[in-house]
Amino acid sequence: MWLTNSSVGRKMVMGITGLFLVLFVTFHVLMNAVALFSPEGYNAVCRFLGANWYAILGTLVLAAGFVIHIIYSFWLTLQNRRARGNDAYQVSKRPATVEWASQNMLVLGIIVVCFLVLHLVQFWAKMQLPELINGHLEEEGMYFIEAAFSQPWVLPVYIIGFIALWFHMTHGFWSAFQSLGANNDTWLNRLKATSNVWATVVCLLFAIEAIWFTFML
Repeated sequence: MWLTNSSVGRKMVMGITGLFLVLFVTFHVLMNAVALFSPEGYNAVCRFLGANWYAILGTLVLAAGFVIHIIYSFWLTLQNRRARGNDAYQVSKRPATVEWASQNMLVLGIIVVCFLVLHLVQFWAKMQLPELINGHLEEEGMYFIEAAFSQPWVLPVYIIGFIALWFHMTHGFWSAFQSLGANNDTWLNRLKATSNVWATVVCLLFAIEAIWFTFML
């Protein structure tokens, strides 16, 4: 199949799943922002996104997107290293035109995945999963935010995760469009600027939310 047998096809899959995940992260940060202004509103959103068919379907689609993106990222990294051969082990100065993030996307992605696992353990495993198993949830959404951010180590770990996410998004956003055909210099420059603004707004809002939940709740 072309999407798996060719490097262009694999890059397209990476780009499409990456953009899908960018949209999810954007939705997630906006959902969390509700808690800054209305805890009751956030609880209502959590109840709406509980153990119902559309939430379960969304969770499965999202999980599939993450898994495919992770698998293809390792696949493409191994492909690139094999293509470079012995050159991969030579120590040389990084070209000025190559971004630091592009050289470290796999490492940044691993940090983001570790952060995601922690986030799932702190929230999804205590919210939607018990509701799926038991049919109800004893605590509201704000309870789990307060429980998580009452621990002093959570904020610095989340900040590290947001920094890694920022680097990953700033490169991944425009690179995804490049893989989908936006290759001319004019559009690439615009997409890079959009990537920086979008990633900065999302990750800065995430950080503000984490700080607020730590010190204001």
